[in-house]
Amino acid sequence: MLDVKVPLLDLHAQNAPLRDEILAAITRVCDSGRFILGPEIEALESELSRILGIEHAIAVSSGTDAILLALMTLGIEPRDEVVTTTYSFFATAGSIARLGARPVFVDIQPATYNIDPERIEAALTPRTKAILPVHLFGLSADLGPILEVADRAGVPVIEDAAQAIGATYKSRPVGGIGCFGCFSFYPSKNLGAFGDAGLVTTNDAALAKRARLLRTHGMEPRYHHHLVGGNFRMDALQAAVLRVKAPHLTRWTEARRANAARYRRMFKDHLLELPFEPSDRSHIFNQYVIRTPDRDGLKRHLDENGIGNEIYYPLPLHLQPCFADLGHKRGDFPCAERAARESLAIPIYGELTVDQQQAVFTAVAEYLLSGTVASAATSDSRSRTRETGLDR
Repeated sequence: MLDVKVPLLDLHAQNAPLRDEILAAITRVCDSGRFILGPEIEALESELSRILGIEHAIAVSSGTDAILLALMTLGIEPRDEVVTTTYSFFATAGSIARLGARPVFVDIQPATYNIDPERIEAALTPRTKAILPVHLFGLSADLGPILEVADRAGVPVIEDAAQAIGATYKSRPVGGIGCFGCFSFYPSKNLGAFGDAGLVTTNDAALAKRARLLRTHGMEPRYHHHLVGGNFRMDALQAAVLRVKAPHLTRWTEARRANAARYRRMFKDHLLELPFEPSDRSHIFNQYVIRTPDRDGLKRHLDENGIGNEIYYPLPLHLQPCFADLGHKRGDFPCAERAARESLAIPIYGELTVDQQQAVFTAVAEYLLSGTVASAATSDSRSRTRETGLDR
């Protein structure tokens, strides 16, 4: 057993230095009596719009509701189809299904875990009303070819950027490239609230106006309802917390990137597949996901040694019981299914110390060097490198 225990995420280490500022912000809201929308929300929206470089920012109640609101704003209805990845958090597809529409799944690129643009066109039908790529783990999907397919089909692209605030694609911020971006401020995110909160972004003024209307039951003015919307409002308390934390986002992201670079140096001589960052994108490492054929054995070893870890995600969306009516079976999307068997997230948060990171490395290397996975890892890593054509 190792002497140093390392959590997967340490929110106290991030929040403690900001405690007095956060408490003052919460007190300000409590003293104002303005708990729903109001000046805190407006200020947060303006500040995030500037930080992200996107014209319109609409604060909402969660990342899930951000996706749902974007879909509703675009008029997605029952029997419509939305093309998306099968490897993501449930909200991506769940939001589509909640509107009575059909999620149409596409497999992923093995190296990036993101939707494979080359497979999207084959998934389009006359009922396709949108394409919903996910910037998984903090890395942008390959948006260029996705937008080209969408343009030929005449359908909009909604970016699920829940895990990717601050990431870029060809120097452009994610969330401002498609017609909508959807962000989450769940506490574990790079920019986390003290509960559920989210954001919808767009550079389209008309879409922003419609989304704001739908955010509050389609109401304007008070008690006059033009559309059937929902209650997707962010609490002012969450906005106040986020306003304290947002100015630190760039520094926190750079700390994660520095930790990722250190991991790459540490693991350079070990048989392990590490996160891939294409040259045209910046990864913000919401998660640091490694791969090995004996993932479950490695996970048990890390658990026994007090090293935090998590499987994102153990079951692709096409195999979830609630989507059984879509008719998918094992083997339909092999890249996603293999990622679900082999991937494991290890600690990457910005406050991770060098000693803690060394403990993570020691525990992982100890297991890899035990010889239980060496031959399989070598073969599988070479195979994936050949099939993706990517130099890692």
